[in-house]
Amino acid sequence: MAHYDLTAPISEADARRLRVEDTVTLNGALYGIRDATQIHMFDRGRKTRFDLKGHAVLHTAPNVRKVAGKYEPVCIGTTTSDRMERFTAPLMEQYGVRLVIGKGGLRAGSLEAFKKFGGAYLAVIGGTAALETTWVEAIEDVDLDDLHPESLWKFRVRGFGPLVVAMDSHGASLYDKVNSAARERRAAVLKQLGVG
Repeated sequence: MAHYDLTAPISEADARRLRVEDTVTLNGALYGIRDATQIHMFDRGRKTRFDLKGHAVLHTAPNVRKVAGKYEPVCIGTTTSDRMERFTAPLMEQYGVRLVIGKGGLRAGSLEAFKKFGGAYLAVIGGTAALETTWVEAIEDVDLDDLHPESLWKFRVRGFGPLVVAMDSHGASLYDKVNSAARERRAAVLKQLGVG
């Protein structure tokens, strides 16, 4: 297990260096994205002016306020990733995204995308939105803002983490590991209880 301090954009080699259970702290640009954002980008053909190549995306629809024509963060929390499963591969293939940050994990299709394109899923623990907000120095820009709050946000972050590498480009998944261990323990308990 290793720790990496990364400043985006990162290379494919940087992403492939990450292994499940490593930790990562991010600095620089981080892009906030959510369901509606990606539905518009991939199902409705809208494009973003942002260059996402080598960057990380955070599954979020932040609580913000507008002051003097600019957005300021109020609460930048992470949302559950599973419902955005189908967007991992196109984000990586079409936009060059390297890291996906969320909570709850993704499925086999995303794991395959991480293997094919060189990326990883970084997990955030639920209930840490107040802490995460302290890692956001500013909202630098926003695109697709008619979708607010599910706009495409460009955050400037410092010390965003540590985040746990929960899925990597080598086919490993912390979620699969935990699921397997839980099933083994369940089977052992049922056997001990004499339940077949």
